[in-house]
Amino acid sequence: MRTIDLESLLIFRTVVEEGGVVRAASKLHRVPSNVTTRIRQLEEYLAVQLFRREGRTLALTTEGHTLLNYAHRLLRLADEAVNEMQTGKPQGTFRLGSLESTAGSRLAPILSHYHEQHPDVIVELMTGTTAALIKRVTQFEIEAAFVSEPYTAPELESIPIFQEKLVLITSNKISRLHSPSDLGSSTMIAFAQGCSYRQCLENWLSHHNVIPQRVLEFASYQGMIACVAAGTGFAIVPVSVLSALQANDKVNQHALPKQVSSNKTHLVWRGQASSALTAFIKMLKTKK
Repeated sequence: MRTIDLESLLIFRTVVEEGGVVRAASKLHRVPSNVTTRIRQLEEYLAVQLFRREGRTLALTTEGHTLLNYAHRLLRLADEAVNEMQTGKPQGTFRLGSLESTAGSRLAPILSHYHEQHPDVIVELMTGTTAALIKRVTQFEIEAAFVSEPYTAPELESIPIFQEKLVLITSNKISRLHSPSDLGSSTMIAFAQGCSYRQCLENWLSHHNVIPQRVLEFASYQGMIACVAAGTGFAIVPVSVLSALQANDKVNQHALPKQVSSNKTHLVWRGQASSALTAFIKMLKTKK
């Protein structure tokens, strides 16, 4: 039975990375016609078109993007297999995703310790909302990610790692909130849709029939906290972030009901964990 060989996947990935056949051929020390033939044979075997030509450049089709995700994963696993057989130690690139809050307040000592234990592993860290990170894990763009509740991803493996306490923050001019309805005429400051913390806050406000006057979306906690401190509106943040950013005195913190304030951060991944991820999980469990 014929299968896709790793060499064909390597050629395909190189064409994508180099942006064309000629540059890929040069990098692979092949003639361009050979690279073109191997791509055509791959398309014929899969019965799909992997590239479409846009002017002088090649662009991936939807099917091409899907194959690229698998190519990254399969080639990484092949490299890991060789490296581990030869050295017995995790090596290679470990692509990890994280919430902004977790990256800013939790990960520095963890990644430092991991690097000390496994210096041959290169950790590539990228941040995003829970929804965005889960999508990237599902599509094998990253191997694992730290995400927060609530989320739904039955196809992913997961373990709880951190317990976070969430608080509502306002400017120091607002010393007390009598009820959620006090926020109805204010501006909610939050990450984009897909942020679990934002969803928690919106669910709580909706339960009390409160709709913020408007929403301002930010890409960092520094920007959110500065905007709240200036009196623009309110936001929900983990206490650990306020401490990490030394912002406890810049805003007022208001307690939230336990069902909103208590939140767990999980590490999620899909399928068989690589040796690098297995070592990372083991380290996290020993530190809990």
